[in-house]
Amino acid sequence: MRARIFGAMVGVALAGGPVWAQMHKVAKPQQVVRAVGVYEWTGDMAKPTASRLVPVSLFIEGDFQDAGVYMPQPVPFALETGNIYELKDAGADKGTVELEYARHMQTANGDYDDGWFGYGTYKPLAPPKPVMAKKLPPARTSGITSSVKDTAEAERPTFARTPDGERTAGAPEQTQKKGASSQPSASQQGGASASDGTTSTPADDPDRPVLKRRTPEEKRQAQVEARSDAAGMDASLNEDPNRPKLHLGRPAGETTGANVSKLVGLPANLHQMVAVSDAVDREPHDFTRPWEDAAERAAILKKMEAMAEAKLTAYAAENAPVAEPAVPSAKKTASQRTRRKVHAAASVAPALMDEELKGYTLSYGGDPTYVYMAHTAALGGALRYVTVVAQTDAIGQVNQVLASATDAAHLDRTPEMKFVDVVDADASNRASLLFELREQSTRQFALYRVIAGRSQQVFVSGTTQ
Repeated sequence: MRARIFGAMVGVALAGGPVWAQMHKVAKPQQVVRAVGVYEWTGDMAKPTASRLVPVSLFIEGDFQDAGVYMPQPVPFALETGNIYELKDAGADKGTVELEYARHMQTANGDYDDGWFGYGTYKPLAPPKPVMAKKLPPARTSGITSSVKDTAEAERPTFARTPDGERTAGAPEQTQKKGASSQPSASQQGGASASDGTTSTPADDPDRPVLKRRTPEEKRQAQVEARSDAAGMDASLNEDPNRPKLHLGRPAGETTGANVSKLVGLPANLHQMVAVSDAVDREPHDFTRPWEDAAERAAILKKMEAMAEAKLTAYAAENAPVAEPAVPSAKKTASQRTRRKVHAAASVAPALMDEELKGYTLSYGGDPTYVYMAHTAALGGALRYVTVVAQTDAIGQVNQVLASATDAAHLDRTPEMKFVDVVDADASNRASLLFELREQSTRQFALYRVIAGRSQQVFVSGTTQ
């Protein structure tokens, strides 16, 4: 009998079939639906004078899509009313923005305002709940006194509110909890949200991709809290869903666009922050790399400045005017002397202004990554911008992995690389660098992955004019 079994196994092996069956359960790969945008505002962040959300990327079905044009039925999927974006600073949460409406802006002269934008209300993070200190049991003076007190406490009547609103004496604690429904998890909220009419996909489709949405219960609770804050009282006394409501003027949340100030152009006091919307809740991942001390920052800054100056010098040499042939005269003309001075000035390291230096750890155990930005002191067409990205390798050397230089007169040829922030764009716990590529009247946003001393552009959005 054993010989027959062994012979059968050998026959299967010789035939190329598997010998051992797979017994463990293989989990279904997680389907990530994650949108990235840039929240822009002027004024105070808590009460901005104007704001907007610029859609950038949408990671869906294992690939990046342009969030500004993906599924525009009639509004792009990433800008549907009710989508909630979490504002991030190097991965740390800084509040939320709930979209109220979206607009496809079109202007005659560009000025960065052509394209889809989302508009909504900023809400800061909820304050942490206070931790209640545990009460210590009272000191027992004697066994008899303590026993009498414990008996009295046990026989004291308690009151609990029943579902019909009446109070009953002596109701056990379980009565209060009976009938209370559990809140849906964050991963279920998006799938249970109703359709707002912005797409043609049925709302009850279980496979329909969603981003972070509020449940009806969360929306009701948010309205209650808003009324409580405005009136300075507990608004839960008026939570009857059938209670008539009166509104003065335009109802709150109406998607006509009149209740949210739209941002126009790129003003000088513009602020930017990464915004992320995901179908499920994920633990925040702080990608900031703190400096060991002031001396370390000063040492890194000196190396980054040297790289920036070298990049600007190379850019000046590549874009210097073509030298005219020498004139066979001993006396130089005034124009020739001027050009000679300009060429001599180009070889001198330019003064760098408004320097920004930030350090990050883009993945668990990854190499330190530094981003540096500055511009020269010149004005007009001679104004030059420089951006440098570097990493520290295993032996402590700081190596340049990405650099860009341009001037104000040639932005359409070489756009300015304005660093926005780092962002985990595909929920992989690995951050990419998000840059704004700004030209004279148009701009794009690009994601760069930096690994082991090399950089790669993994996504670039469409042009926003």
